[in-house]
Amino acid sequence: MEEDDDEASKDNDEVVGLAMTDRAEEDAHNVAARLLPQQAQWIEEQEHLKRSLVQRDHFLWKYVPGNDIISTVSGDKHVEDNSLHYVGGVDLSFCKEDPSLACGALIVLEMPRLKVVYKDFDIVHLDLPYIPGFLAFRESPVLLELLRKMRMHKPALFPQLLMVDGNGILHPRGFGLASHLGVLADIPTIGIGKNLHHVDGLNDIVVKVLASKYLKKAGDAIDLIGKSGKVLGAALKSKDDCKKPVFVSIGHRISLDSAIDIVRACCMYRLPEPVRQADIESKEYLRKML
Repeated sequence: MEEDDDEASKDNDEVVGLAMTDRAEEDAHNVAARLLPQQAQWIEEQEHLKRSLVQRDHFLWKYVPGNDIISTVSGDKHVEDNSLHYVGGVDLSFCKEDPSLACGALIVLEMPRLKVVYKDFDIVHLDLPYIPGFLAFRESPVLLELLRKMRMHKPALFPQLLMVDGNGILHPRGFGLASHLGVLADIPTIGIGKNLHHVDGLNDIVVKVLASKYLKKAGDAIDLIGKSGKVLGAALKSKDDCKKPVFVSIGHRISLDSAIDIVRACCMYRLPEPVRQADIESKEYLRKML
């Protein structure tokens, strides 16, 4: 089976995993309606945190595409051998029978071998339903706790860069989960989207046409430009046999060009390995614990 078919199957599994009964779905909508005043506060908090968002390379290492050597610059001073060693990935998987039950995963891989060197999980109950545009308020507390524990117990392996299963500035208010998490944890983050949501005039139909025309081989990427004229992210063809691109966006403290280069280096399948491993491992851990 082609990798793209495998990924399509995984996407279907995720839809099934997140599916609710009609009653549960109705309950979720009712909760969302009751949270309308809360959403106003969340928007205010997003706007406040967004003031700290950095959309350029702001770290001591610089990735050199096509080369395993990483050079570093700090101001005008060259720093020797401060390589990009550890890239993390985070994701949450949800129980099919109880969508409020989830497993958060933090996986760290060593570059450039993409070998897993650290993993940790948390099984949690989430009171908030999924509300479009506010994913960070549901998932970031779980992911921040995983990062906090790692900083305390395994600081030597702490990721220098984090890939997040969720968008960064490719978001209705320009501040998705990857940006939210990056600002609060003060770590460079990249948003990895499996599907394109309608943002600033972008839609699936337009991007599908562009992808078919311009994404011919692994590593090809096109900018995602909204009606406003702003570049919100990129569609990247991960592998030659992948028909569906992955959507890359700035999270925090990294430029889009650097994000694309590093995602390219981490792709063995459609999704970059840090996020793919977090997805697989969180599902498996949740299955074992139930």
